[in-house]
Amino acid sequence: MFTLVTLTDIGLWIFYIIIPILVFYFVYLIFTKAFRYMGFTTVEAIIIVFISFLFGFEIIIFGINISNIYLFSYENWIVAINMGGAIIPIILSIYLIIKKKIPLKKILIGISIVTIISYFVTHPVPDKGIVAYFPYWLLPGFFASLTSIFLSWKNFIKAAPLAYISGTIGVLIGADFLHLWELLNFQINTSRSAVLGGAVVFDMIFITGILAVILDGLIMFRKREKAGIS
Repeated sequence: MFTLVTLTDIGLWIFYIIIPILVFYFVYLIFTKAFRYMGFTTVEAIIIVFISFLFGFEIIIFGINISNIYLFSYENWIVAINMGGAIIPIILSIYLIIKKKIPLKKILIGISIVTIISYFVTHPVPDKGIVAYFPYWLLPGFFASLTSIFLSWKNFIKAAPLAYISGTIGVLIGADFLHLWELLNFQINTSRSAVLGGAVVFDMIFITGILAVILDGLIMFRKREKAGIS
């Protein structure tokens, strides 16, 4: 028995295939553009995003999970840190601090502000981890961007790296570290994982850094244009 395939069916199939591709491409453009603002080349940006995305899958080598690196256990909780969602952003932050020679005072101010904001917009949920609801999860990136612009207005080339560092480290401390003990105090009957940066490229740590840099690029567009920087 044959089923009649209409043009509408074909159109829907094409729609369901194309839309995810367009969304993925749009996200790719945003991420790579953000990393270029920070001083990375297009190739380096693609590699960073690809590797971060790759660690969203369980990668086990010689019996060791290198995606979610085990830290410690507490009662029924297994605490780990994700390579793509936390460790890579931390490494990139350290790299930018050294390469861009950003003053420690500005870094501490930026991180402190984002840490406070992140702490108050997030809370622990036993079956989800540390969460923040829309639109509150946008606030850390917004404040990271504004702070970096204020602190780097005269030397705007350092604004984007500072925004990324403040957003990434600030969220890691304010959301994940400061709420971790509250999460672990929830009584659970079965073993459960608490993974820092566990949502990888869609984790608040990763997203906040990217969002802060994109906002920097938009707000300081004219300055970048006058300097001939794209």
